[in-house]
Amino acid sequence: MADSWKRLLFQILLLLVCCRHIDTKTPGATPPPLVPITSLATDERSVSLKGESHTEKVELLNPVNLALQCTWTGNQNKAPNITGFWRKDGDEVENSRVTVQLEGDQYELKRVFSIVNEESLGSYSCVFGSEAKIEFVLAAPQVGEVRDKPIVSYVGDSVVITCKMEEPKPKPSTWNWYKANGTDKISAVAEPLRYEIENEESKTKLVVHNLTEADGGLYYCGAVYAISTTMGRVELKVISFQEPLKPFIAIVIEVVVLVAAILLYERSQSKKDYTPENGTTDQMNTMAHRDNTGPEETSTRQRKI
Repeated sequence: MADSWKRLLFQILLLLVCCRHIDTKTPGATPPPLVPITSLATDERSVSLKGESHTEKVELLNPVNLALQCTWTGNQNKAPNITGFWRKDGDEVENSRVTVQLEGDQYELKRVFSIVNEESLGSYSCVFGSEAKIEFVLAAPQVGEVRDKPIVSYVGDSVVITCKMEEPKPKPSTWNWYKANGTDKISAVAEPLRYEIENEESKTKLVVHNLTEADGGLYYCGAVYAISTTMGRVELKVISFQEPLKPFIAIVIEVVVLVAAILLYERSQSKKDYTPENGTTDQMNTMAHRDNTGPEETSTRQRKI
């Protein structure tokens, strides 16, 4: 009996040990590699901070081992050492906490990250304790000339939609066009009667023929770089030829109704004025007739008598 209890206790302990090694976290996306890859080219960005925070934008075209260096002049206390660490998109990078010594009246924190694809881009921050932060925003060059107002065209017509990079920025390797949510790729080869795409070094044009109201919506131009594709958005509004006439027709109808109301009012007033005038005229004519005939009739009667 004692042996059975010992075996049961041993099995329980073994089960508890095994459960401690089970990871109960929900699996997420595979994190981008943060350690350097020897086959990649190397680049470096450095920022010296005198205040409490700073944001530095970094444009990348190709995968690269990027060395980020942060220098902070510290505060009034000038502690001999502080804790420094790194964050990626707000999350602390694993095993990045180190003790930063005060050297030359400043603190320095440096780390090399492998930026290999679009998932590797984003926000990288070096943090000095809870007092200072330098943020590096890594991204491919962004498409310029963002339109606030939509392009308006008519049913049955053709329309030209353009996107381009600003002149100082690097030229993309090619351009792509998408519709709807940015994933429905437009192919001029598959639908040559509907679409034409003209790509230049820093500019692209999409021509849409035989427009229908269904063609209205958002169009995305994608500037393709080795590290990522950046998107620009253009809205197209397709209307019928009667659409611009609707405000004019509404105004004309309002004018017609107003004129008709005025005419009806004047007509009713003229009828009211005409009736009293006729009655007064008849009375005056009768009285005048009596005045004219009155004396003659009296003298005639007197002669007869």
